[in-house]
Amino acid sequence: MEIKNIMTRNIVKVKDTDTLKNALDVMTSDVVNSAPVVNGKDELVGIVVKADIYRFLIEDGHYDTYPVEAVMTKKVITVDSNTDVVEVGRVLRNNDIFAVPIVEENKILGLVSVEDLLDYFLKNADYLTQK
Repeated sequence: MEIKNIMTRNIVKVKDTDTLKNALDVMTSDVVNSAPVVNGKDELVGIVVKADIYRFLIEDGHYDTYPVEAVMTKKVITVDSNTDVVEVGRVLRNNDIFAVPIVEENKILGLVSVEDLLDYFLKNADYLTQK
């Protein structure tokens, strides 16, 4: 099964120029712990995690008015929409990450989390064990 069939399409994104306060507000209101970061052209340029923001803010001289760009991880692991769900599971596990953006031509199509994969495998457990 291709990952495009189970990915979450309506995802929370933040801009690289957003303030850390705004990013935290968005992630808190949408109950997510991380968000892909896009530039003005809506291209993926990073990913930001709440824990990274909190670690940044506890240091002296760091304020929530800093841009997301100051904290985001710039090297983002991605997969394309035709990647098999099992391969996506391997990507998540091998890189010790909890979610991976689904990207085509540097544009985010969706996101798949560990929970999404677990839901898929549990829903299809009977079918998968019959093979």
